[in-house]
This record gives sequence, C-alpha cells and structure tokens, in this order.
Amino acid sequence: MTRVPAPRLPTVSDVASVAGVSRQTVSNVLNAPDIVRPDTRGRVEKAIADLGYRPHASARRLRTRKSSTIGIRLDPVQNGISGAVLDRFLHAVTEQADARDHRILLYTAAGPDDEIAQFRRLLDGADVDGFVLTSTFFDDPRTEWLIDAGADFVTFGRPWGLDDMGDPQHRWVDVDGRAGVASATEDLLGRGATHVAFLGWPEGSGAGDDRRRGWRDALGARGALDPASIDALDLAVEDSVPLASAAVRAALDAGVTVDAVVCASDTLALGASVVLGSSVPVVGYDDTPVASALGLSSVEQPLVEVAGAVLSLLLDDSEPRHRLLRPHTIWR
Repeated sequence: MTRVPAPRLPTVSDVASVAGVSRQTVSNVLNAPDIVRPDTRGRVEKAIADLGYRPHASARRLRTRKSSTIGIRLDPVQNGISGAVLDRFLHAVTEQADARDHRILLYTAAGPDDEIAQFRRLLDGADVDGFVLTSTFFDDPRTEWLIDAGADFVTFGRPWGLDDMGDPQHRWVDVDGRAGVASATEDLLGRGATHVAFLGWPEGSGAGDDRRRGWRDALGARGALDPASIDALDLAVEDSVPLASAAVRAALDAGVTVDAVVCASDTLALGASVVLGSSVPVVGYDDTPVASALGLSSVEQPLVEVAGAVLSLLLDDSEPRHRLLRPHTIWR
C-alpha cells in the first residue's frame, strides 16, 4: 500500500513570505504585537489565519519558561452515578484549554495529603503552571498549601467555611446549588405538591448542606408546614441507591406524608424512585446520563460555562475572582 505523506505544516518563513515581511517581524507579531505597526500587524495576522499557522508550542514554552499545562486531579471511581459530573467537567475544561493552547495534566491522589505531595512534585519539576481543584470541603488543606507555596489555582467549588466572597486569595467557580434546589422545590409546590421531602447527604458536606438550605428556603417561604413536619421530611444518607431507598421506605413506614422528593444527587433520586415509582415526582441533581436514560427530572449544572469561567480566572486573572453560576431543572 502506498504511504501518503503527511501534509507539511506552515512555518514562520511561509507566513513571512505571504505577508511580505521578515521572520523577525512575524515573531514580533506573535510575541510583542504592540511594537509592530498596525498595518503590518494586520497583514501578518491575515497570513497566519489564511495559512492556518500555529506557533511551535515547545519553542514557546522554552522562551517563556511556562509549561502551558494545568494540573487536575483525576478523581477515583465513586459509588453511585453522581461522579459523572466531574467527568463531564473534565472533558469541557480539556476541550476549552486546548482551544487556548494549553494542556491538561491528570494526576491521581489517594487523599488530600497525597494530593499535596503531587502538588510539590509537579511544581518542583515545573510540569504545570497552575492547578484546578475539584471536590472542595471544609478545612480543605490543599488550598492553604497552594497559597503558602505561591502557586496559581482555581477551585471548582467554594472554599467552604471561609469568607468565600471576600477572600482574594481563593479564586473559585461554583454552581448555586441552594438556588437550584430552591427553584426545583418551588416548582414542585407550584405543581400541587404540599409535602416535598429532601433526600440529601449527612450534615457536614458543603455542597450538600447548601442544597438542603435551598429546600428549606422554599418550604419556609410557602409557610404551609410547621417546623416539625419539615424536619420529618428532611432525610439524610450517604450517596447510595440502596441507602436512599431504605431512607424513603423508613419515612413512609413511619407515617410521613411524601408527595414529592427533591434530592442532592441523581444517585439518591434513583434510590427514591425505586420505592416511589412514577406516582410521586422525584427530582435529582447533576442531570447525569443515567437520569436522562431513566426519565428522571434533575437539576443540571452548566459545566461548559463552569469550565470557561475556571480557565478565565486561572489564565486571564479576570475579575470578579469568584463566579457563582445558576443551574436549571430539566423536567421529564
């Protein structure tokens, strides 16, 4: 079989020839455009676009002493189905980083201390310019270590327990789970439900507690239930389909009236729907592929927008330094 040679990629010399300038002028347009006359810069930029020229990444990294690489932890496989949200975020941030001529370096870690050891190794080797952290939690030692080390980072998730809106050292992007769950609860109440239960995680999870507050906000605003009734509708278990099913079944056996359920995750929503069937509306959180396949309503996080905001904060140091994005409910 005849081997077809790969097409030759355009070079700086090709750009210079088409634009009618020197190689140095092309280099100036790429690296110091302000020193090039506007009309000359325009000709060079047009030649670059017409030829589809891309600067040699390795040479640029040597020149700037930047790796153009961002480190992100590859989270371990979790029980349940809700871990898929981080997979989708990782895909979105990798795609958008590539469009900005940056690469994603994935690393694994068994826990916070192990991840800090990875930070040290990657920074010592100049392998990355900064980090994107996920799965933030109360008293998270990873962010404090990076601040002390003077490393660039942005978190997908607020620095729970700190002055998240006022601390300039913590750049973060998050999705407003409180508002998302409140909106879903309000919609269920508007559709005629009177006893909307919340199936969430045990107290102490930043994201879980935030989503629970949204549910309580919505029920409190309606004012139809007394505090004791609201407490009876507040169910908490670990993120597990069997545990979620058992919690809902126990509530029903105890005589708790439930005519709708809003959940902190799609895993919990699946467990609730196993017990309640299609007769009681159930809303999950994250809009995972499993929720879509099973026809479960779910609160969707705008992960493409999250990825773009994370990269803007990390690479452009843009303002404001904190972004709280609004989710919306996918009804099925």
